[in-house]
Amino acid sequence: MREALAGLTVRGRAFLAAGLTAIVCAVLLGQPALTRVGVLVLALPLVTAFVLGRSRYRLALVRTVTPQLVAAGQPARVSLTLTNEGRTPSGVLLLEDQVPYVLGTRPRFVLEGIGQGWRRHVTYQVRSDVRGHFDIGPMSVRVSDPFGLVELGRSFRTTVPLTVTPRTVPLPSIPLGGGWTGSGDNRPRAFAAGSAEDVTVREYRRGDDLRRVHWRSSARTGELMVRREEQPWQSRATLFLDNRTRVHRGQGIASSLEAAVSAAASIAVHLARGGFTVRLVTAAGEDRASAWHDRDSDLNTAPLLEALAVLEAIQSPRLDTSWLGEQSHGGLTVAVLGSVEAFDIPVLRRMQHHTSSAVAIALDVDAWTSPAAGTGGAVPVLAQQGWRSVSLGPRDRLDAVWQDLGRSSSPGGRSGGAAPEGMVAR
Repeated sequence: MREALAGLTVRGRAFLAAGLTAIVCAVLLGQPALTRVGVLVLALPLVTAFVLGRSRYRLALVRTVTPQLVAAGQPARVSLTLTNEGRTPSGVLLLEDQVPYVLGTRPRFVLEGIGQGWRRHVTYQVRSDVRGHFDIGPMSVRVSDPFGLVELGRSFRTTVPLTVTPRTVPLPSIPLGGGWTGSGDNRPRAFAAGSAEDVTVREYRRGDDLRRVHWRSSARTGELMVRREEQPWQSRATLFLDNRTRVHRGQGIASSLEAAVSAAASIAVHLARGGFTVRLVTAAGEDRASAWHDRDSDLNTAPLLEALAVLEAIQSPRLDTSWLGEQSHGGLTVAVLGSVEAFDIPVLRRMQHHTSSAVAIALDVDAWTSPAAGTGGAVPVLAQQGWRSVSLGPRDRLDAVWQDLGRSSSPGGRSGGAAPEGMVAR
């Protein structure tokens, strides 16, 4: 009852005040008829609060988001299904779903005629220009009486996730060069490092035929190994993104870091569609969730895009190089870089030595703070370390810069020369 009295609306409190005023005036003026009117006006919100306070509602909510992985700027649809699983009918329901402000305004609904077995389905759209992982919900419900005198609050605890990935743009096919070998289908293939015996076996998985067990490899590794049935050639690409705070400029969605993340996402999608298995490496090291050796052959980029959706700038001054010490290396390396400092040069040199082909997009980060201060980025430094690279400014189109990267026949340089013989990313 106390909760119901606390839920009195402005109208309900006005009725209480009017009823009390009428009773006081009736006593002072000696008007019995006015007393009956005052009692009626006073009792109406009290009785309504008592009835609503004693009622027990069993409302069920099912919320779904389609799709749960959406690119920035694209809408997602939220579907709500409400059912009354109890026997007690309710009055008007005022619904408000809790939505992060970057997804838009909070949707509100008014539902009436809720009886036993009642069911209602409503939908609304959300949209974000900011990448990230968001929770939609919980939903708050306010139950009101037909007179609007009392409102009681209820809430559902459930939420559903929505991941907004960075914006991507289609990229043209360009020659990427490097020491690629093929089998006639014009797809990039790099042989994993190690002996032939190593690359033709893998760890035993439940359900594998025991006749495929390779006992020599099992004895050497201490784990049960089986012969591969698949072709031991793979199309591998390492996507490196420098997300250190010190190498980027600007704030929010207009910063150079956001441009770098969007470029990395576009390149990842482009390479995956061209037949590459792509892994993500950041300044903090390899992202295990999107590592190529944990992925199947369908080259699904969803884990990598999810990692980019929640990527944040880190304060570490130096690049993590632990991933460069692994035995399996080579293939293509595509780097998206900010500014390059002196102690980064040895790391870039090691990265170039650990790959068959090293290409980079270097953001001209100074142009993000002052367009007149643009210097062309770190292209000259990368050229000295054997990288093919181009510069990307805040006004440049990524697809045009990517096309320039394909025209670059030698390390460094924005354009010029014939494309090198080698692989074409489709």
